[in-house]
Amino acid sequence: MSKLPRGWAKATIGDLIRFNYGKGLPERERSGIGFPVFGSNGVVGYHDHAFVHAESLVVGRKGSVGEVHHAQGPCWPIDTTYYIDDFSSMPARFWYYALKSLELGGLNRATAIPGLNREDAYQVEFALAPLNEQKRIADKLDAVLARVDACRERLDRIPAILKRFRQSVLAAATSGKLTEEWRAVQSDDSDWRSVRLAEVASSRLGKMLDKAKNQGIPTPYLRNVNVRWFGFDLSDIQQIKVTSQEKADLALEPGDVLVCEGGEPGRCAIWRVPDSTYVYQKALHRVRVGTALLPEWLCYSLKNAADSGRLSDLFTGTTIKHLTGVALGQFELQLPPVDEQLEIIRRVESLFAYADRLEACYTAARAQVERLTPALLAKAFRGELVPQDPNDEPASVLLERIRAAREAAPAKPKQRNGGSRSKRALAN
Repeated sequence: MSKLPRGWAKATIGDLIRFNYGKGLPERERSGIGFPVFGSNGVVGYHDHAFVHAESLVVGRKGSVGEVHHAQGPCWPIDTTYYIDDFSSMPARFWYYALKSLELGGLNRATAIPGLNREDAYQVEFALAPLNEQKRIADKLDAVLARVDACRERLDRIPAILKRFRQSVLAAATSGKLTEEWRAVQSDDSDWRSVRLAEVASSRLGKMLDKAKNQGIPTPYLRNVNVRWFGFDLSDIQQIKVTSQEKADLALEPGDVLVCEGGEPGRCAIWRVPDSTYVYQKALHRVRVGTALLPEWLCYSLKNAADSGRLSDLFTGTTIKHLTGVALGQFELQLPPVDEQLEIIRRVESLFAYADRLEACYTAARAQVERLTPALLAKAFRGELVPQDPNDEPASVLLERIRAAREAAPAKPKQRNGGSRSKRALAN
């Protein structure tokens, strides 16, 4: 603001545009067809009548404070929003981008429900470009931000692709396709066999949570929220009282597979912490494998069964699903020889590591794309996105025209926030 581009002028938002209160329209009263109904988050429905009959901008007043939406035709902004429908001959698209660049959500002073006071917005300083340059800025932003949006959309396809890739790897692994060529050159001709988990592993549930009955020493314990697929989230650990005998019975050893009984039944991870003081609650199964089954193979088999929907055949409950100990013991899996399990695990880990690297690249690229829009908006409203034209009418002349038009306009009743719906309609 200290050094303006050629032809620009200093002003405040209140010098240039006016925020009008939206009008309440409960969901039960909306017809469901016709004109878009805007809330602070955008379109929330449709109605056969419009409250605003011209191109307008809708700004979040409550809730999603400062969010800006462009209505290109008649619409109905509800009472959690402001709307702007008079731009004094300036392009609405220019103001759409300008208001987004100002991040009006930072003006929120509410302690409970976020809210934007328009009087605060009116005091925000703004560098006003000449009218012709406003049009060039809007056109340029339309073009470059469309490319940013297209890039974002393409990037956002990647997580689903990686998810399908990981699923296909596990499907190939647990069906034997991943090691078909490997088996062909091995001298060991041992076959795969179908087994139930209870035949090759033992399992038990953890301790019931009952503060009135639990006794002993406070001990950190794992809940199903701590168990993720193939790993643990130990950022939120609580304690439970256990006796010395319970601690011995519920101790965890490296190689134990913890399987969720509820929440997302079947989700599992391998515990690898030596000399752990942790125990686990009844919402988890602790599975200890025998010599014929490697814990990684069990996790791959459970995840593949969950992805295919086969695991859900073992669940009980209608609303809240559970995987009981009996049902877990009946889980059927294909069991290759241990040496082939080791080879499959090696290959799966290599392919998953590749997917993890791609995911890290996606995350970095997505973060860069998210920085592009605010950077381009900032550049535009510093006068750096399009060139200045010395033949453009200066913004100071436009600003004087706006002020003169306001002074000449008849006084309007002061708009009030609140009161009856009819009073707010008159004020608008």
